[in-house]
Amino acid sequence: MDVSNLFNVKGKVALVTGGAKGVGRMISEGLVQNGATVYISSRDAKACGEAVRELNDLGKGKAIAIPADFYKEEDCKRLAAELSRREPKLHILVNNSGSNWGARYDEYPDSAWIRVLTLNLHRVFTITQLLTPLLEKAASPGDPSRIINIGSVDGLRVPPLET
Repeated sequence: MDVSNLFNVKGKVALVTGGAKGVGRMISEGLVQNGATVYISSRDAKACGEAVRELNDLGKGKAIAIPADFYKEEDCKRLAAELSRREPKLHILVNNSGSNWGARYDEYPDSAWIRVLTLNLHRVFTITQLLTPLLEKAASPGDPSRIINIGSVDGLRVPPLET
C-alpha cells in the first residue's frame, strides 16, 4: 500500500514532542519517510540527536532536534521561539510527550500527581497555545493544520498497576 494515498505530508512541517523514542519515534519516522520536515523534542537531548541521525538516513524528509523539558514552561517558550525562528509555519503538532508515576494509589505522592498532570495535560495546552500562530499561518480552507494529542491506553481500561 502506498502511504501517500492515505495522507500526503510532503513539504509539511511537523513537531513531535517525545519524538525520539517509542510511539513518538514511530510517528516521526512515518512523517520523515513521507517527505515532511520533522522537529523532534524531548528532554533527552542525546536520544533526540541519535533519532535525528537515524531519521535523516531514511531519505525523503528531514529531521531536526530541538531538545526541551516540557515540565518547564520556559523550555516550552524556548522551543516555540526557536521553531518560529526556523520556520514560518507549522502544519502538524503531535503532542506525544507523557509521563506516569509507578506508585500504589494509597502511596501516590502529591508531588507525583502534580508532575504527571503538568506534563500530560498542562504542557499540552501550553505548547499548543504557544504554537497556535505558526499553525494558523499554515492553515488554509482546504488544508487545515493538525493538532494530534496522544493519550495512554490506560485512559481506556484499568491499568495493571495500582496507579
